[in-house]
Amino acid sequence: MAIPAERRMVDATTPRPARVLSRRREAEDVWTLAVEAGPQDLDAAPGRFAMLTAFGVGEIPVSYSGDPAAEGRVIHTIRAVGAVSRALAGLEEGAMLGVRGPFGKGWPLAEVEGREVIAVAGGLGLAPVRPAIRRLVARGERPTLVYGARSPAQALFREDLADWRARGVEVEATVDHAGPDWRGHVGVVPPLIARRVRDPARTVAFVCGPEVMMRFAASALLEAGVAAEAIHISMERNMKCAVGLCGHCQFGGDLLCRDGPVAPLARVADRLHVAEL
Repeated sequence: MAIPAERRMVDATTPRPARVLSRRREAEDVWTLAVEAGPQDLDAAPGRFAMLTAFGVGEIPVSYSGDPAAEGRVIHTIRAVGAVSRALAGLEEGAMLGVRGPFGKGWPLAEVEGREVIAVAGGLGLAPVRPAIRRLVARGERPTLVYGARSPAQALFREDLADWRARGVEVEATVDHAGPDWRGHVGVVPPLIARRVRDPARTVAFVCGPEVMMRFAASALLEAGVAAEAIHISMERNMKCAVGLCGHCQFGGDLLCRDGPVAPLARVADRLHVAEL
């Protein structure tokens, strides 16, 4: 049952304590935490994010990498690169953390039924895309995934990649560099996109990763004939308040905690090429 808007706002802005249910290492510096779900987490649609608190250290935004409505728990995948992310990634089973959310706008899954979906992800950008692919597969659709990682050892969710292939999802994986035992593609993501777009007029794209990758991926999709309105990118900028007050996530005329993080390319394309915006 949908949660009333006024209750969602109270729940989203008030931190709640939550217990870590499990912790799994995805790569050398990447960990996935399964966390107790609260009632508000049922609104955590794919592409949205939460603010996670490591008590005594600080708070950071982290996208949902699972689907709480389907799994009954909250999944977050974290790269340990700063004080807060290292503290969160180091939490063991049974430890407590703080949670605010969900926030933002997610992938437009309700609008893509019956269309061809191509997901393009780079590095940790696969985490926000993962629940969208899972939901599409669960409802009988077969999206295409083009995924790039720095190396085979840095590829995330390898069990999911194998499972999706087994379920008919076309998965194209590439790495920046690899040893002789790697049998896949070596190189960047954008050149792999065009051959995966079969019917541009019916294609919808979900793109998430480093901003430079997203710029070139968006260009490749446009060159393949996909409309800018059908290309959706996840702009995971630095969030502080997560409710549109502090301005830390401002991207031109948008506050991405409120107007994103997922946005149609048609709305933000002119800003992607502005240095240090």
